[in-house]
Amino acid sequence: MAYTFVRNAVQLVFSTKHRRPIILDFIKNELHNYLGGICNQLDCQAIQVGGYSDHVHVLCLLSKKIALMKLAQELKSRSSGWMKTNGDVFQDFYWQEGYGAFSVHHSNLDNVSLYISNQHIHHQSVSFQDEFRAFLIEHNITADERYLWQ
Repeated sequence: MAYTFVRNAVQLVFSTKHRRPIILDFIKNELHNYLGGICNQLDCQAIQVGGYSDHVHVLCLLSKKIALMKLAQELKSRSSGWMKTNGDVFQDFYWQEGYGAFSVHHSNLDNVSLYISNQHIHHQSVSFQDEFRAFLIEHNITADERYLWQ
């Protein structure tokens, strides 16, 4: 085959360190746009970025030129540095160590995008921890709770 064809949609989910609710309303949209911009710079087309006060969801098409681990590292390190430039309240802004990455079938992109855009409604009744546990169950991933929330 003369060409390489790749279309891997992925939903990355990661939380602030200790799930601190530090993603304040006045900065949330800018942070989401910044994360989407990082994806696009890395040739990982951003589809939807959203989240809540203590975590984010990034839905994108993973480029054939970058490993998933590198994308997560770039998203977290660049955005953490950017957040710290936005005022004293963010000087102690950090992301958790790990992340979740879940494949999304192309037929489900619209549903996942809508889900991400409605995080403010979803989290009126469901905690981030319960949401993340549900992702793990849905994707048949076993995790040790002792290390899940570090």
